[in-house]
Parts: sequence; structure tokens; C-alpha cells
Amino acid sequence: MPLIAAGTVALEDGLCRPGWVQTSGERIAACGSGLPPRPADVDMPDALVAPGFVDIHAHGGGGASYTDGSDADVLRAAMFHRRHGTTTTLASLVTASPADLLTAVRALADSTHAGVVAGIHLEGPWLSAAHCGAHDPRQLRDPDLDEIDALLAVGGDAIRMVTLAPERTGSDDAISRFVDAGVLVAVGHTDATYEQTRHAIELGATVGTHLFNAMRPLHHREPGPALALLEDARVIVELIADGVHVHPAMQRAVIAAAGADRVALVTDATAAAGLGDGEFRLGTLQIDVVEQVARVRGTSTIAGSTATMDQLFRAAAGLGTDRDAALTAAVQMTSTTPARALGLGNAGSLRAGADADLVVLDRDLRVTGVMADGEWLVGG
Repeated sequence: MPLIAAGTVALEDGLCRPGWVQTSGERIAACGSGLPPRPADVDMPDALVAPGFVDIHAHGGGGASYTDGSDADVLRAAMFHRRHGTTTTLASLVTASPADLLTAVRALADSTHAGVVAGIHLEGPWLSAAHCGAHDPRQLRDPDLDEIDALLAVGGDAIRMVTLAPERTGSDDAISRFVDAGVLVAVGHTDATYEQTRHAIELGATVGTHLFNAMRPLHHREPGPALALLEDARVIVELIADGVHVHPAMQRAVIAAAGADRVALVTDATAAAGLGDGEFRLGTLQIDVVEQVARVRGTSTIAGSTATMDQLFRAAAGLGTDRDAALTAAVQMTSTTPARALGLGNAGSLRAGADADLVVLDRDLRVTGVMADGEWLVGG
């Protein structure tokens, strides 16, 4: 059973200096603070060992898109993010025609059952035309139970989350149908009022999709969806903490208001992640990346991101003045909280019995090692 020792280990109950983790197959057999019980097989005195990142909102990376649905593209995108420390990924789909959506779900269900991704996130097509972002407005539509049933029949338990706009006709029935099927319902790409959002939460919505982005803005006389999502303890809110989508001051305000145990950092990464500036595609829309910011061609609309989870971890670790508190919060928001949102009891933390998924970071919080399912993919 390999034993790993490090200068700092982010265990479930806090940071340890030093600390150690012992793995057995795909699980963590034991872990603890202080010196290991025997000489370590891998000793990293200058490193931080943290649980592998969990990204619940990503469309692709490394030049490949989950939307395209081919086994090769899904594997390529997933492996790109794994090299950046993301050991658990939801594959997010964008708005598409009913037939194309079914095809993509069928392909991603196979990849889910093969263990390449942890499931499917349907971001659309039941979104607001007023806040469609980088979704094809021609394919937006009201929720239809027949279409939902067809998707659930094809995707089964691989469909883990759906983002919808609760103000659209038929959304109440859609939320109930998804909740009954064990699918997380997220509010996003929405022009919903504060009251409509609260109603969706009462029906079972538990996630806010990339908070503030592609939703009715906060206003002192009409708070809109953001406040309703933030103030309800049952809701976990996504933040794209790449410095483009949400100002760092607003990130700090959200974390202070909700707590790191209710904030899940997400990349919303597209195929452009990891590549330089250039021309790309997201679903049916053409995307231009300039200075690492992706926008819908010919508009100012941001189209996902080019970020990776290790980048977001570094950003989160730099938000606070207390280094240890910021590191602890970064671990929660990149691993523990998103894993809890998905109900993944064995992911997102370093403890005995948990998945042997971990990321090794140097003093600058750059990835030097990644273990997934007990196997080193990077370093080791």
C-alpha cells in the first residue's frame, strides 16, 4: 500500500503540517497528521497534497468538446483536465436540437459508464432568450415532458444535473420530473424574478449556475435570482473565479455571505482551454478567443472560459489575508463542496475510505502530481 508524505496535507478535518496519505487500490486506506507510521514511498516535503478537484461545469478542453460526443473527444477533454488536477468532471452540454441533444446524451452516457466522466450536465435548452449567453437562441424552448422523458430514458443515471430558467412555461413540471429522477436542478441563464427563483428552490432546485453570469442582475427593488440563490442554505452556487466572469471583490462577498461550504468553483471551460488565442466552436456558435477570453463571434458576450481548476484554486487561495484559511476554503470550493453537491460521498476529501484521488501542488500552487483511482497520471 503506497504511502505518501508531504509538507502540507489537506485532510478532511483541516490542514496538517506535515501529513501523510496511504492508498490501497482505488481507495485511501489511512491518513493522518505528523510523520507517517513508516518511511514514505513518496516524500514531498515542499508540496501540498489536496483532494482531486471536482468540476461540475465544463464543456471541454485541450481542443476537444464534450458536445461533439465522440469517445475520442470526451476522453481527450477529460484527460486534459485531469492533468490539471480535476479527477472528477461533469460533462456539460449546450443547447441543441432535440435530435442532436439525444445523440450527445447517448454518447456521454457511455463515457459515464466507462468512468471517463462522472456524468452529464444539461445546460439548456430550457433557458431564457434574454440571458442565453453562448447558447444558440434558435434552439431555446420551453420544457416539454415528452422530451425530458426521452432524455432520461437514454441518459438514465448518467444525467446528474440540469440548468433551466424557472420562468419558462412548463418549468414547474420539469423541475418536479427531474427531482423525482434524482437529477440536480440548477437555476441559470434566467430572467426569473426573486419570487420565481424562490419558488423553484421550494420545488427542489439546489444549485445556482455560474452566479451573476447570464441572469437578471441584482437590483435594490428587484433582487432577482442571485440573491434568492445566495440566501437559501439549501442552495450551492457556482462561481467562475477566473477573474473575467466575476470580479475578485464580488467573489469575496459571495464567499463571505454563503460560506465556502456553499460555493463550488467551476471552470465552464470550453475546447479552447489550454490552447492559445484563436477560433473555436461551442455547439453551433463560432467563438473567438482573444487574450484568453472567449466571446461569441462579433459580440461582447463571454462564451465559457479557458480556465482550469488549478488556476481557480490559485485564485481562491489568494483571496484572503489568512493563508491557511484561504487554502482551506480553496480546497472546499474546488473539491469538497462540488462533490457534496453531486452526492459523491467518496470524492472531494482525503479520509480513510474515500476515493484515492489527489492533486499535488508546489509552493506556487502549480500541479506537480495527480492521482486518480489510485494511479498516478502526473508525477508520483
